[in-house]
This record gives sequence, C-alpha cells and structure tokens, in this order.
Amino acid sequence: MRKLICLSALIATHWAFGQNVIWNEVVKSREGTERELYRINPEISKAEYLGEVEVQGFSADDAKVFGLIYKKAKEIGANSFSFRPFESVDGKKQKFDPWNYRISLYYMPSAEIPEEKGVLYIYAPPAQDQSVSLNNTKIKFKERTYTVRKLADGETYSLSTRKLLGSSVKLKADVNQPAQYLQLQAFQVQSAPYGEAGINLKSGDIIRLERSFADFLSVVYTQFK
Repeated sequence: MRKLICLSALIATHWAFGQNVIWNEVVKSREGTERELYRINPEISKAEYLGEVEVQGFSADDAKVFGLIYKKAKEIGANSFSFRPFESVDGKKQKFDPWNYRISLYYMPSAEIPEEKGVLYIYAPPAQDQSVSLNNTKIKFKERTYTVRKLADGETYSLSTRKLLGSSVKLKADVNQPAQYLQLQAFQVQSAPYGEAGINLKSGDIIRLERSFADFLSVVYTQFK
C-alpha cells in the first residue's frame, strides 16, 4: 500500500514538473555571442533557419521553461525564434497548445531584427486574475493573458495594481522609444535562470521585462484587446 502511495506521488510530481524541451532537428549551428532571443515572423524576415525544439508538458514557471529554450537556442547560435504550429491531418494549422508546442530557432543580424516602438505590453500573472488601472482606465486580466496598448507621444502614463498596498509605475511615452514590457506579479520573482536576458527590474508586484522573455510570453499567453 505504501509503495502504491509513493508511486502515485511520483506520478503526480512528474505531471506537475514534467516539462521537457527536446530537439526536433538541428539543421545548422553557428558561433554567436548575441544574448538576445527575439520573436520574429520568418515569413517576412530574412532569417537563417537553424533548428527546432519541442516543448512537452506544461509548467506555470514560464521563466524556467524559457530558460530551457534559451539554453538550447544558444547551443546552436540562435538569436531569434518563432512559434511553429502543428498541422492536423487535413493540413490545417492547429491552435497553440500549452502542453505541447514547437519553437523554430533562427539567426539574423541583430540590427535587422524588427523592433516595435511607442507601445506598451502588459502581461497578467501566470496563475491568477488581476485588475489594474492605466491612467484611470480599468483593465481586467485573466491569468496567462496580455494586452498591447499604443502610447501617445509625450504623454505620461500611470499603471497601478489598484491595491491598498499595491504598486504603481509611471511611463513617459516617446514614439521613438522601443516597446516596453511589464508583468503583474503576486509573488517574489527570483533571478532568471538564463542570465541577464530576462527579468531585470521589480517594483512591488509590477515588474519590467526584457524583450526576449516578453516575446516568449507573447507566444504562451493569450492576447486580448
């Protein structure tokens, strides 16, 4: 009986933490020192395809999952990526499945990677709903969702978590400023397991994200208007 209980616990642990990132193929590898891993659209970008990884199993620890993908990307010198949908029997592209998905890895000169400007990305917490106020406009987030807001040039924006002891962040908009990425959090964020390319600032329960990690969240989270 005790062995059965232990086995059940082991299986439960595997399902809870059994995320795996494997190689599907490596077409080419190159030497590279770039730290970024930005999302691109390979259909409009002149990127060199290097390989593909597959994520199997789900984990709410997005930083850890991205760390595994990031490590494999740097093994072959990739500095950019895209989500590659699975196809059904009739050839139709399937929707994103957080339990199983593919990431294609590429290289292209950093200066040629497209960059958004004058926009703000706001990501929900990974495991709970959240409400915030952006210049007195209330925004309700479901867990694992995000929204993109265009910023008016020269205007100052205040993002608040609307809590008694919550956090607020002020942003000065500039149409020439690269996109900004913020995530709402309800727990202490630790250092990213993939080095500097990730979470780099914490302000209470609002954190600023580096683009590489934010681009990954834009794949695994659902966007809303």
